[in-house]
Amino acid sequence: MTNLTAMLTENCTKSAVLFNSKKRILEYIAELAHQRLPDISEYSILEALMTREKLGSTGIGGGIAIPHGKLKTVTQPVLVFVVSKETIPFDAIDNQPVDIFCAILIPEDQCQAHLSTLAGIAKLLSQKELTKKIRHAETNQQLYQLLVDYSSMETAK
Repeated sequence: MTNLTAMLTENCTKSAVLFNSKKRILEYIAELAHQRLPDISEYSILEALMTREKLGSTGIGGGIAIPHGKLKTVTQPVLVFVVSKETIPFDAIDNQPVDIFCAILIPEDQCQAHLSTLAGIAKLLSQKELTKKIRHAETNQQLYQLLVDYSSMETAK
């Protein structure tokens, strides 16, 4: 099981943000990721996410999207977790709008590890009880703690 806590920081975990388009939420994710990766421009991060979206939406259904991108200069996977107050049209596979975004930026040469990270996150977010709590988290801290707790429970299994 993927240990999210190694990839996630509290300042890259945001609850109840307000954006109204796929492009704006991805720009915001790139902005947050840039804080963790100051050597990589927001534009490069956004470009990596948009390049992947052009291949097909990363909206996996149930109001969840896992935008992701590969970057040459990233050495460790970086996670940005954002929950939108309002749902956003995201071309998800079930045609439902999305409010939970778990974005991953990975080193270009770690594709295999990336697949298991994606699978782990999808598995974690398939838990209805967790996604309900995620949507009701009132503060960034509360959301971060919730993810850390669930991630460590999963890792312990």
